[in-house]
Amino acid sequence: MHALKADTYRQFGRFSWWLVAKGIAVNGAFRVVVTMRWCQAAQHSLPALRWLLLTPAKVLHRLASQWGGIELPWRTSIAPGLALTHGRGIVVGAKVRIGGNVTIFHGVTLGQSDHIDDEGRRFSRYPVIEDDVWIGPHAIVVGGVTIGKGSRIVGGAYVCESVPPYCMVLGNPGKIVKSNCTPDVENRYDFPDLAPPTE
Repeated sequence: MHALKADTYRQFGRFSWWLVAKGIAVNGAFRVVVTMRWCQAAQHSLPALRWLLLTPAKVLHRLASQWGGIELPWRTSIAPGLALTHGRGIVVGAKVRIGGNVTIFHGVTLGQSDHIDDEGRRFSRYPVIEDDVWIGPHAIVVGGVTIGKGSRIVGGAYVCESVPPYCMVLGNPGKIVKSNCTPDVENRYDFPDLAPPTE
């Protein structure tokens, strides 16, 4: 539940179970994050309890995702401190990796790109979003790219190439318009290890 505490802190600037309940009741994007964390916690519970806990959690997550208009698979590797701002329309691929203290706005797509070799075999690649990244409304990040720590992807940008840390990207195709920018992390949750779990 450490991740849920971090996510709640990012949303409200502090943590309490009352705030979790309030967020579930009134914030569709936060509801999706909470049900995703419940699924992840159930997946890592004792084997005897896993089915009992995971099945209803998955149903709740599916319902929350449909009601919130957000596609965020519960198996996605996401470090603590996720903030979905006005989350409707967010689409995240199941194999995307997201670091800690990441902010994602409405309409964002983090998706795969497919490559077919000469023999007809398909290879899919997925983005890696490092810690403290800010992704603005309707931005698209696709393929096996890495968005470096502390970078900002301006709304509407289309990013299909890796971005170094602390850069600002704008446009379609995305171009770096500023280096050494300050990360934009509201209610930053500080903890020792922000790295998302490896599969």
